[in-house]
Amino acid sequence: MKFNRKQYLNQLISAEGNGMIKIITGIRRCGKSFLLFNIFHKYLQEKGVLENHIIQVNLEDRRNKQLRNADNLLNYIDSLILDTDKYYILLDEIQMVPEFEDVLNSYLSIANVEVYVTGSNAKFLSKDVITEFRGRGWEIRIHPLSFSEYYETVGGEKAEALETYYLYGGLPAVYQFETAEEKQNYLREIYETVYLRDVQDRNRLKNPEGMRELVRILASIMGSSINVRRIVNTFRSENGVDIAATTINRYLEFLQDAFFINEALRFDVKGRKYIGTETKYYFEDIGIRNAIVGFRQLEFTHTMENVIYNELRRLGFSVDVGLVECFKRNTVGKLQRNNLEIDFVVNRHDERLYIQSAYAMPDNNKMEQEQASLLQVADGFRKIIITGDRFSSKYNDNGILIMGLYDFLLGKEHFSGI
Repeated sequence: MKFNRKQYLNQLISAEGNGMIKIITGIRRCGKSFLLFNIFHKYLQEKGVLENHIIQVNLEDRRNKQLRNADNLLNYIDSLILDTDKYYILLDEIQMVPEFEDVLNSYLSIANVEVYVTGSNAKFLSKDVITEFRGRGWEIRIHPLSFSEYYETVGGEKAEALETYYLYGGLPAVYQFETAEEKQNYLREIYETVYLRDVQDRNRLKNPEGMRELVRILASIMGSSINVRRIVNTFRSENGVDIAATTINRYLEFLQDAFFINEALRFDVKGRKYIGTETKYYFEDIGIRNAIVGFRQLEFTHTMENVIYNELRRLGFSVDVGLVECFKRNTVGKLQRNNLEIDFVVNRHDERLYIQSAYAMPDNNKMEQEQASLLQVADGFRKIIITGDRFSSKYNDNGILIMGLYDFLLGKEHFSGI
């Protein structure tokens, strides 16, 4: 089964000629290589680019081991550039080449060369590396399949497709398998042999079991607020292990560097400041998260929230968790201060949205509960409740858009025209 990654192909096309190194990043197995070597390669062929003007190297292939040396790679590419026509250099998993920055920078001043590379960890885009690119690195971040990408290919009943997506996530290769057992085995295996081992080996962890347990904890509390101290206490109470807070912080950083999890910081909406005491973590791929918990702890409320978070990130929003202070009189008439949570405070350029995720809203009490925090925000930005039990979208009397999940996931991404 092949998926059309039109969003990312269009980004690659629009980046041509910008004078920068096009850097495709994302979690392993999310489809970077297929995008570059198949979809984009086919586009170049259809555009009329000659095959000998497309220089393609998969650095993860052991047959290209000698090209993991910076000088060897540079000499190899130079040997294939024979005229002044446009050449397209496509390099997969460039982080496997020590001093790759020097190789890529060597082509910045060559007018007839366009360079496209992939990399699988955030250190590839660290500030030091960007400095080495002298401000001429252009990132194109690839995510696992969105639900709309998945549904565009498989079609059928939406509810059934969404349930499958909730279970197995968006790694394209998982859908080459027919049975549930095969899909689950694939996800378990790549978690153990690719993701977990990659993080352990790259960071030379002395306590790999500590990392494994941390991932299990994060998977079991997906979408819940947590802090490092609480994680330390969980290690102590459940496993009888004392692990330093600094170690936990390092492990969390390693997992984010590998694009395995993403952090949503807590933001004080009225105070317009970040609050560092609590945070939430979401999984880049929900299928991998389910594999970690053995496909047993399947809470669709939190799964939906994770899927919405990932979709917002795919659409280019930065995503925080909002807190808004409010005052309410108790039963004896005394004012009490409360902090209400907004699931997502999202920003993109000058656009801001406040979004609640509600798996179901069966009655007015649930509606009041979900909109309570939104009604405390006095600014003019749009407020939305995304609900899984509604198939059409409309505004309520408070000016809040009640949006059906399918409307959100299947393309009404700018929240307009409803």
